[in-house]
Amino acid sequence: MLTRKLFLAGAFCLGATVALAQDGTTVPDGPGPNLVLEIGGSVSGKVVIDLLPDVAPKHVERIVRLANEHAYDDVVFHRVIDGFMAQTGDVQFGKRGADTSMAGMGGSKYPDLPAEFSNRSFTRGMVGMARSANPDSANSQFFVMFAPAPHLDGQYTIVGHVVSGMEVIDRLKKGNPAQNGLVEDPDYIVSATIE
Repeated sequence: MLTRKLFLAGAFCLGATVALAQDGTTVPDGPGPNLVLEIGGSVSGKVVIDLLPDVAPKHVERIVRLANEHAYDDVVFHRVIDGFMAQTGDVQFGKRGADTSMAGMGGSKYPDLPAEFSNRSFTRGMVGMARSANPDSANSQFFVMFAPAPHLDGQYTIVGHVVSGMEVIDRLKKGNPAQNGLVEDPDYIVSATIE
């Protein structure tokens, strides 16, 4: 059973125009806005996520607001499960340099959001919002898929897809499978901006 700790069930740049989907087809960079993550730690690089306000307007608005407030800066990838997903975005308990033992349990200063489920599928590179057992409990945390996870479809809000930098996500430090992907000395978001 899921607790307030934001776990998943069972457990988007200027100049970037397309990305490769799992099946080799191209995924166009939509109208944006784009969330640009500068990643640091054991790996460094830029990840560009094309946000989907037409799919999840309230969730995208929240991500844009938190990025513009620099709330995502220095937030760790606290849970990374090889072959599944990488989770980050705990702006309350996930700040690098602080005690991150509660990372994954927090949110932001804003209220939780109502679910905005869609008919989109959780394929490689898709970005979804983490939540507790309550479907209406997403707040600030999000995850990027390493591989397709159809069991998440219609259960978690999809907010965007990676259009550039998926190779950076692939190289993130992986967590301990015995501890549900908990990462020791995790990689982190150096800065998150909106373009």
